[in-house]
Amino acid sequence: MRAKDTRGRSRQATRRRAAKASATGARYWSARVTKESDALDVQPKVFKKDKPDDIARSLKRSAERSRRRKGTPFQSAMSMLTFYINRAGKNLPKARIRVLERAKNELRKAFGRAEG
Repeated sequence: MRAKDTRGRSRQATRRRAAKASATGARYWSARVTKESDALDVQPKVFKKDKPDDIARSLKRSAERSRRRKGTPFQSAMSMLTFYINRAGKNLPKARIRVLERAKNELRKAFGRAEG
């Protein structure tokens, strides 16, 4: 009897599908979400900026201009930033994570929701 994965497919078929997805660059759904998200049209390379306030300003501008978001502009901007940190976190240097975490605080300030 062949070994099956959780969906009842053979392991060989699963490996073939993973190899094909990897070859086409479609392996990680999170990369596609970051690139093609329908929630916000973020500025290219916004998460690569050096200053936390630049990141926060850009996300705020994108969230306020978006007509496709479901929540408030603050929720949309914060969730996009948190999503990026969580998805890329393992591969980011500690210094970069610190900048992005500071950007969360700047975002709170920009929306008048500074921590008490």
